[in-house]
Amino acid sequence: MKLKVCGLSNPLEVEFCVNNEVNYCGFILNYPKSHRFISRDKAKNLTEIYKANSKFVGVLVEPTEEELNNFSKLDFDYFQLYGNYNVEKLNKIKKKFNKKIIATIQVKKRDDVNNYKQIENGSDIILWDSSGYEKSLNWDYNWIKLISTKVEKMIAGNITINKLNELVGLADIVDVSGALETNKVKDIIKIKNFITEFKKINHAN
Repeated sequence: MKLKVCGLSNPLEVEFCVNNEVNYCGFILNYPKSHRFISRDKAKNLTEIYKANSKFVGVLVEPTEEELNNFSKLDFDYFQLYGNYNVEKLNKIKKKFNKKIIATIQVKKRDDVNNYKQIENGSDIILWDSSGYEKSLNWDYNWIKLISTKVEKMIAGNITINKLNELVGLADIVDVSGALETNKVKDIIKIKNFITEFKKINHAN
């Protein structure tokens, strides 16, 4: 499994994740409702940090063409998109803005997990997430157990350190945010403990 830490908002957090070999660092770009939202200027500063082998992900909720254009000028490897997309729209964005695509499926009920078929051919990674946006909501991760795709599977939605064992074999990438916060602020100790446990479970499997 690989690890994505999402909702980073200051240099210390980003540098810590990069130095501890977190595979993907996520930044909330155009969704002010989230306490993890950062301005474009801040995003520019954070994406200028040396990222070694980490990939930087710009998280966008139903972005406008102007927003896509604006953020495409920053050093993001991926756009993570929330909204109604099909293969044609995703491929157009990928080509026009030269970014890899993480397409998101928000899961409320079991049938929702199968929506990946509509976006698979336009995605580099498919993320199954809860329907809560900035809120960490639960859903049954086992619903994606039998799904086989040609792209990597990412899983999010109230991921906690205690759930890591049950995620082995379900997804290629684990996406965590809320569990790494204290009073809605990223907590370096919690990030460190999560990474340590993640690596331990990864090596055991």
